[in-house]
Amino acid sequence: MATKTDALLSVLKLQPVVPVLIVDDARSAVPLARALVAGGLKAIEITLRTPAALEAIRAVAEEVEGAVAGAGTILNPAQFDEAVKAGSQFIVSPGTTPALLSAARASSVPLLPGAATASEVMTLREEGFEVLKFFPAEQAGGAAYLKSLSSPLAGTLFCPTGGISLKNAMDYLSLPNVVCVGGSWVAPKELVAKGDWDGITRLAAEASQLGK
Repeated sequence: MATKTDALLSVLKLQPVVPVLIVDDARSAVPLARALVAGGLKAIEITLRTPAALEAIRAVAEEVEGAVAGAGTILNPAQFDEAVKAGSQFIVSPGTTPALLSAARASSVPLLPGAATASEVMTLREEGFEVLKFFPAEQAGGAAYLKSLSSPLAGTLFCPTGGISLKNAMDYLSLPNVVCVGGSWVAPKELVAKGDWDGITRLAAEASQLGK
């Protein structure tokens, strides 16, 4: 588990913001990922919320130099395996189940599992997970809640995701138990629809400098 934790941290520490993408058209995945990488956001989470997601992950993994493709919204072992076969280098889930944890143990690809309560965090710590996704961040109590976990659950690091924007990202990034945040604001649907890759690169560049 320590090796997978190190592998996961090496991805999450690449940048302060991990783009969380919903890709409707796989043809947009490569130029979108290239725009994000050009702006300094190399680790990219493509969520399995659309039929195009696996094809998009495969295209980014194979065609975008410098990109670290990951899969999000993984809900079960079948999706875990499909995402790994598509080229995902990290897996993200909104929560966990025994079956999903079993799949994660059997794979060399690290899982960033979701947790929203102290009990969920403690359960995942018992499973050996030291780095967790705090989700849905804003709805579950926000930065103030996550700060309150830093002392009793010391040693656990989080990637908060859900309701995070440029406006509140630093509320999280300033916390000692936050390694990065996940956000969709760096790739707005309207810019993707227009193919405004330069605009997305500018947003990515702005996000990549947060906390510096």
